Amino acid sequence: MRYQIRHVTRFDYAEPAGFARCNLRLKPIHWSGQRLEDYHLAVEPGGDTAPARAEAGLANVTRLVVETAARTLTITSSARVTVDRLLPIPDPGDPTLATIAAAARVSRDMGAASPAAYLFPSPRIPLDPAIAAWCAAELAPDRPCLEAAIGLARAIQRDFAFDPTATLVDTPAREAFDRRGGVCQDFAQIMIGGLRAAGLPAAYASGYLRTLPPLGQPRLVGADATHAWVLLWCGDALGWVGVDPTNGIWMAQDHVVMAIGRDYADIAPIDGVILGSGAQAMHVSVDVEPLD
Repeated sequence: MRYQIRHVTRFDYAEPAGFARCNLRLKPIHWSGQRLEDYHLAVEPGGDTAPARAEAGLANVTRLVVETAARTLTITSSARVTVDRLLPIPDPGDPTLATIAAAARVSRDMGAASPAAYLFPSPRIPLDPAIAAWCAAELAPDRPCLEAAIGLARAIQRDFAFDPTATLVDTPAREAFDRRGGVCQDFAQIMIGGLRAAGLPAAYASGYLRTLPPLGQPRLVGADATHAWVLLWCGDALGWVGVDPTNGIWMAQDHVVMAIGRDYADIAPIDGVILGSGAQAMHVSVDVEPLD
């Protein structure tokens, strides 16, 4: 499936902002099952852009510096991506969670996608006994890894309510867990916390969902915005496998990976500093259009 993605972020300032320095992580990465064909970034009223090193996680980072005073800053990211990703099929012969945990501990891989980089707590996903205990019901050590992954994702979808008013971007995972509600970021971080507590490598994936579903299928929760889900390392043979706890499904043809990190802080689509006075408001729109 080929997709055309248009991601528009607009900042409105009460008073003209005289300077902005931002990190943009809007260009989808090359990842298993997807290929970036074309990409274009536009900034109004203009600014200087340059590639930057990803300090953490797997991301294409662009440094943006705007020195023109303006009351509106609009960042438009356009990408064309081909997704050819098979739907994972759990098998009784899959490695067990205990096998995966043991393999991750002895892995000598030092690359950006090394399982060792995603075994431990991160700034936004500390180990939490309550989350660990709740997730453990689906994470028996002798359970096959794919079966356990989709089981936990579907448990979160079943027991947690999607509520955009329940949390903010910086709400701790434990707070969303206690409320039994939140958005895709919260559900991903709760699931990752449970997986890591069981000794399993789990990563935070940020990206996009197909805006309009195929004929006869329901629309996925999280379309029309950046979405978040979970990657679980399932050994050298299966690699990283994606699961979406918001929708209780696998990462497959409808998901486009933008960036991968330990948690949201590693791969926020836009962060940085803006010098100005008065309030600001941010507006985001995302459209993922199938071309086939």
